Formats: sequence, C-alpha cells, structure tokens
Amino acid sequence: MDADPEGYFNSSMLFKATILTISFTTFYFYRQGQPFFRMDKPIAKQDTLAKVDNSKPAAKKKKKTIYLTFDDGPCKGSKTVFAILKQEQIPATLFIIGEHVYGSKAQLAIYDSLKESSLIEIANHSYTHAFENKFYKFYSEPDSATKDFKRCADSLHFTSNIIRTPGRNIWRTENVNSTDLKTSSAAADSLQTKGFIAVGWDIEWHFNATQRIVEDDSEMLRNIDSAFARNETKTKNHLVLLTHDRTFAKPEDSAKLHRFIAALKVKDEYDFEMVSEYPGLTKDTIVGK
Repeated sequence: MDADPEGYFNSSMLFKATILTISFTTFYFYRQGQPFFRMDKPIAKQDTLAKVDNSKPAAKKKKKTIYLTFDDGPCKGSKTVFAILKQEQIPATLFIIGEHVYGSKAQLAIYDSLKESSLIEIANHSYTHAFENKFYKFYSEPDSATKDFKRCADSLHFTSNIIRTPGRNIWRTENVNSTDLKTSSAAADSLQTKGFIAVGWDIEWHFNATQRIVEDDSEMLRNIDSAFARNETKTKNHLVLLTHDRTFAKPEDSAKLHRFIAALKVKDEYDFEMVSEYPGLTKDTIVGK
C-alpha cells in the first residue's frame, strides 16, 4: 500500500517551517548580542514577616541613689505612707518597733500588710524604742540594749540583721563606722559584735512637738540636691533619708510627701533602693545566722 502523498507534504512543510524559525531566532539574538539560551538565577523567596526586636533595653543605672526610710511604725501614718509608695511604685525601708506592732489589732494588721508588700523592707528599730525614750539609760547598758534588739528580732521573726538605733545616728557597716554621741559607742560596738548592722541617715525630715513636719517638700528637695552636690553623705552618691510614719498622718503633710517623691522621680537623676542594697551590705552580712 502506497504512503499518503498529502501526509508526506504536510510533514515536509512542518519540518521546513521549524528549520526556518530556529534559523531566524538564532540570527536575531546573534545580531542583538544576547545568548540564545539564558539561565537566570531563581528569585529567592522573600521573607514577608517583619522582624520585631522584643527584647527590652536594660534600664540605665543612675549615678545617685536615695534610700527612703521611715521610723517608729506601725502607727497611724503607716497606711498613708504605704499608699503613696504603692501609687508611685517606690521602694522603702520601714524600721519597726516591736511594741508598736503588738500595740493594737489595727497596728498588727498594718504590719501584716506591710510585710507582704514587695515595695517594703522591714527592719529592726528595737522592741521598746530605748526603754520608751530613756536614751541615756539605754545606751549606758550595752547588754540590755542588745537584748532589746534581739527581742524585737525574735518576736517578729526577722531574718535580716539590719537595725536603726533609736534616737541616735549610728552606723556600723562594712564601709561606715560612725557614732553621733560617744556615750553610745559601747552599745553600738556591742550590737555589731552580736551581728547587727546599724544603718543611720544622711538627712532627716524634721518634725515639731505636735508631730507635724517642719520643712516643706520643696525645701527637702533642695536639701537632697545640696547634699549630693556637696558630697555630704556617708557614701558618695548614696543618700539615706530619715522620716517618720506618724508625721504623715494628716492629709496636708502626706500631700507634701507625695509631691516630694513625685518631684524626685521627675528629676530623673535618682534611683530608689531599699537599705539592704546600700554599699557594703551583702546578703551574706545581712541575713541572720
């Protein structure tokens, strides 16, 4: 059987057309100076997710540190002080008197709330506050003074050895040894021998006979700035401020405390720490044996 002449013709024409197309295309790319076959690199798949750095920058440590301390609590002013510290989120150390804790159910309740707060550090201010302000007798009997502090520590289950001596600005730390009245030195040394760490103060917010504060908040701010500028602190760039809970019981006085703390924060020059963070007070030295 003979082959189909029409099929042959179609195949022949298709072959010729293919040859012509290849020839024309080769000639065209040759004239353009481009290779006929070009292998482009594959396009890399782009990451469409935005990369966000969620890490928080480390808080910049300021050069000056203030240690707010409040003596003689718990008392009527303690709740107000506590409320201000919570609102401003500022830490403080409260030097507690044992007799005051057990003075009433209300005072015991205040103490319980204070010791549960992460902003509050509780420290020892003796059990009887120097035999109820009999300072000469208290400091002339070193053994009795030491027993009074130990009684407070035992009754309130303190694990810290930090103390403040009532009515006296006494320091007994690794870095600072200071006594305001020489007649108190024997008692101070006895306390240190028994493992207590006495922390005094650099500036006091004074009060009068009616338990009202003397200096207003703006004056205290100037006193703080001046003490740092003149290097009038026991440790350079570290300032311990002494105040008393009871002097902030009235609204007009507590308002001054609130304005004072808020103004210190606005200045953005100071850090606030608890006394246990004071230079020379390490965990090994402040924890009771």
